[in-house]
Amino acid sequence: MEKFFNAVIKHRKIVLAMFLIIAALCAVLSLQVSVNYDMVDYLPKDAQSTKAIKIMEEEFDSNMPNARVMITNVSILEALEYKEKLSKLEGVRSVSWLDDIVGLDTLKTTPLEFLDPSIVKNYYKDNNALMTLSIESGKETTTLNAIYELIGENNAVAGEAVNTAKAQEMSVTEVLNAMAILLPIVIIILTVATSSWIEPLLFLSAIGIAVIINMGTNIIYGEVSFITQTVSPVLQLAVSLDYAIFLLHSFNDYRLSNEPKEAMILALRKSLPTVAASAATTVVGFAALLFMRFGIGSDLGLNLFKGVFLSFISVMVFLPAITIMSYRLIDKTRHRSFMPDFKKTGNLLMKLRIPFLILALIVVVPSFLAQSNTRFEYGMGVVANATRVGKDTRYIKEKFGEENILVLLVPKEDTGKESELCDELSRISHVRSVVSYVTAVGAEIPREFVPKEVSGQFYSDNYARIMLYTDMEEEGEDTFNTVQAVFDTAARYYDTYYLAGQSATLFDMKEVVSADTKRINLVAVMGIFLVLLVTFRSLSLPALLVFTIETAIWINLSFPYFTGTSLSFLGYLIISTVQLGATVDYAILFANNYLSNRKNLPKKNAMLKTIEDNLTAVLISAVILASAGLALAITSNNPIIADLGTLLGRGTLLSLVMVALVLPALLVLFDRIIQKTTLNGKFYNNQL
Repeated sequence: MEKFFNAVIKHRKIVLAMFLIIAALCAVLSLQVSVNYDMVDYLPKDAQSTKAIKIMEEEFDSNMPNARVMITNVSILEALEYKEKLSKLEGVRSVSWLDDIVGLDTLKTTPLEFLDPSIVKNYYKDNNALMTLSIESGKETTTLNAIYELIGENNAVAGEAVNTAKAQEMSVTEVLNAMAILLPIVIIILTVATSSWIEPLLFLSAIGIAVIINMGTNIIYGEVSFITQTVSPVLQLAVSLDYAIFLLHSFNDYRLSNEPKEAMILALRKSLPTVAASAATTVVGFAALLFMRFGIGSDLGLNLFKGVFLSFISVMVFLPAITIMSYRLIDKTRHRSFMPDFKKTGNLLMKLRIPFLILALIVVVPSFLAQSNTRFEYGMGVVANATRVGKDTRYIKEKFGEENILVLLVPKEDTGKESELCDELSRISHVRSVVSYVTAVGAEIPREFVPKEVSGQFYSDNYARIMLYTDMEEEGEDTFNTVQAVFDTAARYYDTYYLAGQSATLFDMKEVVSADTKRINLVAVMGIFLVLLVTFRSLSLPALLVFTIETAIWINLSFPYFTGTSLSFLGYLIISTVQLGATVDYAILFANNYLSNRKNLPKKNAMLKTIEDNLTAVLISAVILASAGLALAITSNNPIIADLGTLLGRGTLLSLVMVALVLPALLVLFDRIIQKTTLNGKFYNNQL
C-alpha cells in the first residue's frame, strides 16, 4: 500500500481531476435513475397477491383499482359524462362505475329504486358518484394533476395511487430539505471539533463526492425504491464522515514533526486498518438487508453497501490528494479549539458506570420483550394529511364511509358453488356487500344472454371475479383477520384462489416481513460478531460490544410499545441493522483504546484515559448521525421515512449513552475474563 499512497500524493492533480470528472458524470446519470414508489413490486414473485394482480392483468385485461374519484351533486347521466372524460386522461388505464356492474342500457333506462340498493350504494349515494380508477404505475403525478384539473376543487380523489403521487412530489424536495437542515449542523459540529475553518469543507467534499458517485452509479440497477432515494444519501453522509475525520486528525498529528507529504503517508498507513474495520462493520450491517425476501431491503442494502465502499475509497484517495493541495490554506485558517475538556467528565462517567450498568440490566429484558410485541404498519397510510390528499380522503369517507375493496379470484365453475361462496362471504365481519355475477346478474341467468361488457367484468376464460366491499381500515388486526377469513372461506369451496387489493398486499407483506425480521437480525449480529472476533481475536469482547449496542437497539424499538403507538415495519427492519452497523464503531473505538491503555495501566486508570481520549470522537460522530435522523424526521411527510428518522436519531443517542456509560463498566468488570479469552493480549499486571 505504501507505493499506492505515494502514487496518490505524487499524482494528486490527476486524482482530483478524475474524481471531479466522475462526479460530474454521475451527477448527470443520477437524473436518469428511475424511482419506484410501488412497494408491491418488491414483494416476492410467489406472493399470492402478486399472482392475483398478474391473473387480473392477463385474464381480465384490467388492473387492480388504485384510486377513487368522487363527483358530487351529479345525476346519473352527468356522472357517466365524467367517467368518459376520466377514461380519456393519459395514465388512466380503466374507470369502473355502476354501469359496469348493471349494464349501461339498464342504468340509463331503469329507475334507481328498481336496482339492487346493496350494489347501488357502493357507487351512487345522495347524488354523489364514486368511481374506481386504475392509474398506470409511474404516471401517478401527471395523471393526478390532470384529474384535479378535470374535477375541480369541489370533488375529491384518493387512494393508493394518490399517495404515491404525493410521495413522488415530495421525494426530491425532502432529500434537499433534509440536507438543508443536516449540512449546517454538520458544519457547526465539525468547526467545533477541528482546528481549521477549511477542514469541515474538506470532510464534506470527500463524502459529498462519494454520495454523488453512489447516486449516479445506481444506473446499473435501472431503478431504486423511493426509500433508497430519500434515505441513502443522508445515511451515507452521516455514517462515513468518521473516516474523513480520523484521517485528517492523524494527518494533523503527524504534521507536528513531519513534512506534509510524509505526514499524509504516515496518516494513511495508520488510518487504513481503523477506517477499514469501521467500514467493514457498517457494511456487514447493511449487507444483512440483502437477506430480506421483501425487495426493498436488498435495494437499500446494495445501495448503502456500495455507498460506504465509495466513501472509503474517497477518503483514502480523494481526501489525501485535495488535502495536500490545500494544506497551506488549512494552516492559514487555523483557529483555537472550541471543544471542551472532558477530563472531569471522565471522572464523572467512571462514578456513574455501575448505576447505569444496573439500570441497563434492569431494562434490557422488558425492552427486548416490548420491542418483540410492537404493533407495525405495513403501508404508507395517507401521505401528508394536511394537504388536499388528506382532505379528499376524509371527504370521501364522510360521504361513502370507509371503503376497502378486495377482489377474490376463483376458478370458473358452476354458478351454484359460486352463489354459496358469495352468501358465506357476505356474512364475514366488515364485508358490506359482495358483487359478483351471481349477485349482480343472477345465477339463474345464462351468461350468453348477458351483454359481454357486463359478464366480462366477472368472468374470464378461467376465473370468476368476486368483489368484496368492506368497511375496514387499510391495515390493522381487524383487517388482517378479515383477509384471513376470506382465505378460509374460499378454501372451503375451491383448491385454488387468489385475493387482490391493498389490504391483501399488506397481509402478504406482514407474512414476508415476519420471517425477514428474525433472519436479518440474526445475520447482522452474527456477521458483526465475526468481524469483531477477527478484529480483536477475543471471544468475550465481541459479546460485550454486541450486547452494548443491541441493548440500545431494543430500548429504541420498545418506545412504540410503551407509548401505545405503531411503527413502520420498514423502519423497524432497517434500524435494526443500521443502528448496529453504524454505532458499533463507537464500542470498537472504546474497546480498542482500552486494550491499548491496559498494556501500561491498571484497568480503572486505563478506562479513565480511554474515556478522556475518545469521548470527543464518539460524541461528534453520534451527534452527526443523530442529526441526520432528526433531519429526516422533521422534513418528511412520508410516515415510513419519518419513522426511520426518529428511530435513527433516538437510537444513535441511546448507543452513545450505552457506550459512554455502560460499556466502561462491562470492560472493567470483565477485565480478567477478557484477558483469558483474548489471543496474545498484553495486560498490565498490577490489578486495581
